[in-house]
Amino acid sequence: MKYAVLFARTETGFSAHVPDLPGCVAAGCTLAETTELIRGAITLHVAGMREDGDAIPEPRTLAEYVVAA
Repeated sequence: MKYAVLFARTETGFSAHVPDLPGCVAAGCTLAETTELIRGAITLHVAGMREDGDAIPEPRTLAEYVVAA
């Protein structure tokens, strides 16, 4: 599945979270590192949900940049 990931700059690098998977987060020094970490976090999060017998949520979040005048 393909989930939307939101990235934010922090004082020490970047953080990321997946709105459709509450609690699925990662943080790293660079955007590339954070991207790899969140990819692994999604894999582990979904595997844990399967192991617990929880339903895996369908991706629902859409992200878009909007320019405001």
